[in-house]
Amino acid sequence: MKRRADGRRADELRPIEIIRGYTQAAPGSVLIRTGRTHVLCTACIEDKVPPWLAGQGLGWVTAEYDMLPGATGQRRARNRGGKIDGRTQEIQRLIGRCMRAVVDRSAMGENCIWLDCDVLQADGGTRTVAITGAYLAMCDAVTWAVREKLLPASPIREAVAATSVGIVDGRALLDLCYTEDVAAAVDCNVAMTAGGRFIEVQGTGEDATFSRAELDKLLTLAGRGIRQRMAEQAAALKRRPRVGTTARRKT
Repeated sequence: MKRRADGRRADELRPIEIIRGYTQAAPGSVLIRTGRTHVLCTACIEDKVPPWLAGQGLGWVTAEYDMLPGATGQRRARNRGGKIDGRTQEIQRLIGRCMRAVVDRSAMGENCIWLDCDVLQADGGTRTVAITGAYLAMCDAVTWAVREKLLPASPIREAVAATSVGIVDGRALLDLCYTEDVAAAVDCNVAMTAGGRFIEVQGTGEDATFSRAELDKLLTLAGRGIRQRMAEQAAALKRRPRVGTTARRKT
């Protein structure tokens, strides 16, 4: 079987490293490295919700995403002054949707979980890596909030993770790196819950079309990869964080 440029099989994920408690100030902080894509995910909890949600007794989960200027080979300008490019806006909305899909907002009270995903180094799959890491940061922040009696119990119902798949040179590949992503005839990002339900399927033919059979093959491949990522998430949550948080509850 032909190996990929980095030596992986077609159905093999990139190696992952998860460091919980990467920073001390945020109650949830995770550095997640998938191959050469590195993303820092932090989670904070605020005791208020957006004005349009006030008085309804529901919580909210939202996300912001960005890439540091030196995350890619060519310097990328920062998003400043409220000006957010379309790609960034799309990805941060995706991350927020994925987290809300696995949270019982009625169990949160009028509190907001903020997730910030900053790409330190990009080599493909930044949005899927951010989703996988943001879930872990949210788990740690919620554990802290329950301990501090900011939340009565965890509102998280199940895990969520994501991965990319694509068709490159006629082969279905799992977890594309950048060189594979730019060469893909079909590119697809998939986010899924632990119960096997899809939150998002972003599939695009790049100068190509794809059949229902090919889509089914890609979704099956993604599902296997996501289940492996969830096993890695579960293992990471059983380990002690690298450092303890210094986050304080509001008084």
